[in-house]
Amino acid sequence: MKKIITLILILVLQYTYSQEKTIIKPVLADIISQFPTVRDFTMSPNQDEIYFTAQGYGGELSTIIKVKKENEIWSKPEVANFSGKYRDLEAMFSPDGLKLYFVSDRPNEFTTAEKKNHDIWYIERTELTTKWSAPKNIGSPINTKGDEFYPSVSKNGNLYFTSTASSSKGKDDIFISTYENNTYTQPVSLPETINSEGYEYNAYISADETFLIFGGYKRKDGLGSGDLYISYRDKEGTWSQAKNLTQINSDKMDYCPFYDSKTQTLYFTSKRTAIKEDDTVSKSLDQLIKLMNSYENGLSRVYNTPIKI
Repeated sequence: MKKIITLILILVLQYTYSQEKTIIKPVLADIISQFPTVRDFTMSPNQDEIYFTAQGYGGELSTIIKVKKENEIWSKPEVANFSGKYRDLEAMFSPDGLKLYFVSDRPNEFTTAEKKNHDIWYIERTELTTKWSAPKNIGSPINTKGDEFYPSVSKNGNLYFTSTASSSKGKDDIFISTYENNTYTQPVSLPETINSEGYEYNAYISADETFLIFGGYKRKDGLGSGDLYISYRDKEGTWSQAKNLTQINSDKMDYCPFYDSKTQTLYFTSKRTAIKEDDTVSKSLDQLIKLMNSYENGLSRVYNTPIKI
């Protein structure tokens, strides 16, 4: 009888734990809310610099914004000194904080000034306290005549990114270009455990390349729109079948992941909303405006959640 009771208690505890609600919080709400939509987020290894992309309601504007922590207080947001003239987005720190990758449609020495597609660029510095260099185009074989997005680099320099290249398995694929002898190799589309015939996007690689968090659009196991997935890499270099992060995803667009391994915190962008259709009933004008301007109102906002990976 004791064994049966013990088993029941274990099952109850397991059920209770599995049903525990994931804690998802707004990030820098006072700062983020100043912008119509915010697309992505990256934080320096020292956790004292943040870059994110501010966009117009229709994505017609796209500028990278910087905030810096001084005396434990985040500064007022300002346009990053390398951004503001062209369509820039998706900044991402290297694990050592000495490079900042980003995407831009700016012209470069490899193409004509008529260029309108998106390339991967980067700025670099010799130390965490020194100034950034001028922007540099990462060049071929990574950048092509198509679009390249969302660069993320591992500790050994291997670069993961999204591309519309003809060698993709479907619409957009996640590619890897390994860094060998101080140069990048020809990019390769990741296996079917990650890529599909649909859209894969916004891949974040861990510094040690043991896991990859990425977006998949309207998959069969999805919750309605774009969802975040995770795949693990074993010692032989094989990627596991990607799993839906159902405890985090919503029925709206969830994308642009960034993982802080120091605090074991996942940051991501979402268009989720807490507003319901009947929320407009019997509301005053002030209440309606407050509701529409709330953080979780269906516009692109940045969130975080504690998760041990």
